Amino acid sequence: MMMTTLLFPSTPSNPVTAAVPTAHTVPRLSLNPLIDRRGTVDGAWWPRTRDAAAELPTLISAVDQRLGGAVLRVGLYRDAWDHIPRRIPARGRHVRVGWFRSADPHLITLSIAGTAPITLLVIPPGTAYDPATAALTLAAAGTVGIRPADILHPAAPDEGIPGRDGSTVWENEGGRVTDLVPARPTAT
Repeated sequence: MMMTTLLFPSTPSNPVTAAVPTAHTVPRLSLNPLIDRRGTVDGAWWPRTRDAAAELPTLISAVDQRLGGAVLRVGLYRDAWDHIPRRIPARGRHVRVGWFRSADPHLITLSIAGTAPITLLVIPPGTAYDPATAALTLAAAGTVGIRPADILHPAAPDEGIPGRDGSTVWENEGGRVTDLVPARPTAT
């Protein structure tokens, strides 16, 4: 049986006062225990703020510890973050931080010494507890064929999202649909 690694308290730190933990506490991070590189993402991270300078050091430390390697570089979507430093100090080294405007805003890539980079789904800081923990769990359970947006906003099994079925997405990415899908019959 595979076990998902969740590195965050399983309950809110203080449900009575809804106190928000500081960025210096354990990060809310989940990693696929196999990191098999076949999934869309290798895990998920739920930062507490959009402040990259405050959030990245804890993430880097947790990934170093969990994977037994040293994070060398972080790549993230520029417009999703505030206060992005060029380098982050981490255990005797400086981790370079790069940013992009063409990447998925909900992904972050960490290059690690001696292994292939890992990609984490970034759950927006303001996300409610239940949907965020569901996304953390799903992202670490294996994501072959699942798009990051679908991990963040899963549709109910019988609920279709207009314009988001597999054939429409495929055609929008350069494929061609040869047969039209018949419309669902409506209940009368």
